[in-house]
Amino acid sequence: MFGPGDLRLVLLALIEQEEPRHGYDLIKAIETLFGGGYAPSPGVVYPTLSLLADEGLLAGVEDGGGKRLFSLTDAGRAWLDENRAAVDGVMQRMALAARMVSGEQMPEVVRESMHTLRHAVMTRSGGWNDAETARVVEVLMKAVRDVSGE
Repeated sequence: MFGPGDLRLVLLALIEQEEPRHGYDLIKAIETLFGGGYAPSPGVVYPTLSLLADEGLLAGVEDGGGKRLFSLTDAGRAWLDENRAAVDGVMQRMALAARMVSGEQMPEVVRESMHTLRHAVMTRSGGWNDAETARVVEVLMKAVRDVSGE
């Protein structure tokens, strides 16, 4: 359901929104975001939380009941701020994937338009300097917001 690195972004973003959180709370939060149609397994969530703690982005503290309560560290907050575009992107993709999981089908003309847009971005001529990259990202993110109704 998630691309490489996406789960770590989602977990950090969810902890940022409402910290601290247990692993089980995070699994349930993701399941809710998917409208009950998907929940990540504990076998992926807990190792990812441990990895994020090892990297210093999260702090895990025993809550007295044998469970670890995870909160963001200062380094985790800084990392999220530096990677805000990626975080926002994965949260948008997750909202869109929730629609798909719910069984909602997109019209063929929309699918074809997406294919054309992807092709236009990938085969764009000219250099990718910082200004042009920022412009294209803003155009694409505006389209995401417009399509998502946000």
